Amino acid sequence: MNSIEIKNVVLRHGADICGIAPVNRFTDAPKGFHPVDIFDKCRSVIVYAKAMPSGSNTAQNCIPYTYMNQMITQEVDKLTFKLCIEFEKSGMHVVPIPSDDPYEYWLEEEQCGRAILSLRHAGYLAGLGVLGKNTLLMNDRFGNMIQLGAVLSDAILDGDPLADYEGCLNDCTICLEECPLNALDGKAVNQKLCRSLSNFRHEKGYVLKKCNTCRTSCPFCTGIN
Repeated sequence: MNSIEIKNVVLRHGADICGIAPVNRFTDAPKGFHPVDIFDKCRSVIVYAKAMPSGSNTAQNCIPYTYMNQMITQEVDKLTFKLCIEFEKSGMHVVPIPSDDPYEYWLEEEQCGRAILSLRHAGYLAGLGVLGKNTLLMNDRFGNMIQLGAVLSDAILDGDPLADYEGCLNDCTICLEECPLNALDGKAVNQKLCRSLSNFRHEKGYVLKKCNTCRTSCPFCTGIN
């Protein structure tokens, strides 16, 4: 399959957007987190996303957003599973990347984790959006309300152009100012601070998303216009 055929398959299986990044675009990936570190025959990274329902953003209770976040992650992982089956039938060798957990890298003292591949950076390199000061990928159609997934492929595919639209306005610092824990500096997130609310553990054992202010405070949360 060529690049166009592959993207059509991804969209047919339920993704809202899809792009391709040749592996040579990942020159700035940290050692150990490059696509080739995961799959040494990787030549292209196929990145896609499903749009997240935005209604839960207006709820005063955190449960609707927690539920939506869990469901969209599962939906993207199911999509990845289906794509791997179809691509392998066509003779392509692919390796799945989880949309969220699990990952190995963990610094206990700093409460800092790192996925085996940064999907937001992969999304940028595949032309799906631009990175915001809140560290989220922003797409022109769906804003930051997207959940990303990817598969690594041994096929040499045509890459999509990088997004050429503007994301965050130069003088906009709303997400930084609105963060209740001051966990954002415009370039990275302090995970130790962020986790106390974004991964709040209820006494019954549930992990709740008690804060998504970095997402919802953005003027372009649901699209860049």
